[in-house]
Amino acid sequence: MQPRSEIRFLLNDTEVTTGAVGAGDTLLDMLRLERRLTGTKEGCAEGDCGACTVLVGRLSEAGLRYEPVNACIRLAASLDACHVVTIEHLSGPGGRLHPVQQAMVEHHGSQCGFCTPGIVMSLYALWMQNADPDETEIETALQGNLCRCTGYAPIIRAARAVTRYGSPAEDALNRERAAVTARLTALRDGRRVELRRGDSRAILPADIDDLARVLSAHPQATLVAGATDVGLWVTKFLKDISPVVLLGHLDALRRVERGPEGLRIGAGASYSDSEAALCDAYPHLREFWSRIAGWQVRNMGTIGGNIANGSPIGDMPPVLIALGAEIVLRHGENRRRLPIEDFFIEYGRQDIVPGEFIEEIHLPAPQPDRIHAAYKISKRRDEDISSVCAAFNLHVEAGRIVTARIAMGGMAGTPKRAAAAEAVLRGQPWSEAALVAAAERLAEDFTPLADWRASAEYRLSVARNLFRRVFLEHAGLAEPVRLARA
Repeated sequence: MQPRSEIRFLLNDTEVTTGAVGAGDTLLDMLRLERRLTGTKEGCAEGDCGACTVLVGRLSEAGLRYEPVNACIRLAASLDACHVVTIEHLSGPGGRLHPVQQAMVEHHGSQCGFCTPGIVMSLYALWMQNADPDETEIETALQGNLCRCTGYAPIIRAARAVTRYGSPAEDALNRERAAVTARLTALRDGRRVELRRGDSRAILPADIDDLARVLSAHPQATLVAGATDVGLWVTKFLKDISPVVLLGHLDALRRVERGPEGLRIGAGASYSDSEAALCDAYPHLREFWSRIAGWQVRNMGTIGGNIANGSPIGDMPPVLIALGAEIVLRHGENRRRLPIEDFFIEYGRQDIVPGEFIEEIHLPAPQPDRIHAAYKISKRRDEDISSVCAAFNLHVEAGRIVTARIAMGGMAGTPKRAAAAEAVLRGQPWSEAALVAAAERLAEDFTPLADWRASAEYRLSVARNLFRRVFLEHAGLAEPVRLARA
């Protein structure tokens, strides 16, 4: 089948067809510079402040799904067969303010107004999903939006009051859902898309097999799922990422399946895609999950991408290592399965060859008599990078530690296991003394670096304290730290 040379998507109520799209062109630039939709703001240009928040609707196997995303790092080439909704598209009955906007006005949630469109779009997405959110749900929805004018109390009051001004059932996105679904379905023709602007190229493979063919032909291409990392190469480092191969549209790579043997997570599954299945299987991750970035980034960023970039401070690798996860790597028609801990070789180097990609992540089914914990230590509670990330998986039987898997991030050039500490724990009683003794061996496992996030001494001290915390929390001697209100 001949590749298509343009993307086709809906922008508010208009169908857009364009082929002049480069590898690093962003949705935000397309909106502001080409379409003059300037209600969407540019703040940080790295997916942190939320001023650029828009909704992107996409067809999934579960139907049409709208999510708030950061337009500043969303690559324009990824929009094929999507519905982009900006602040300009919001309106209430008779052309009046949208209920979210009216609530912000009535409760004095806006002052300078620069951040307000992004906040409105995040609250709009929340309201569409949950018309009566509690304060914790509102705060979680706003993790990816920063505001220093009014403070958050008026914004939270506005979010609680939205339904006084209208019902989600009456909103345009709900009234038009069937029509939009039909329009997006018509735009999906199952063809590969190849875009070019000058010498800059972007490729959207038709399916996973086509992805393997494309990467075999272009082994040095930049592979992008959510662009929460690569997007910053473009906006902050002005890096040429051409040719870029996009995979966020491949439904088969976004599947999350749970069976008797455990979980299979497609490498293109976002944090939001994976949350329910992972947190149901491993409930200790529920508190941890809300510490990962903000809502917009969790909608874009992928589990596979967090592994593939090899970052020593990625949130998910320590958790996956502790749980005994494996990854499936594919090159053409050939696949190999690898324990995730063996994927990370040294800083900036992973066990992957040009043209190869991560296809799936496999996690074993939860086992009895396991003590699980996952902790993230950072300078601020929400939307921050880890100083130390630690994950524990202890098999305790009849009061004795049979096996231990402990992994940490931020403590070395790669996420890695605490082998010396694990060895001390095996066969020891489940006791505070055993955990403290194991923590003292961490200096043999890690030589942390000092940087602007934390000193080496602080990292080592925090990591040791987390061993005691695991025992105190799971022995019932201390209340677990909870970020969510009861």
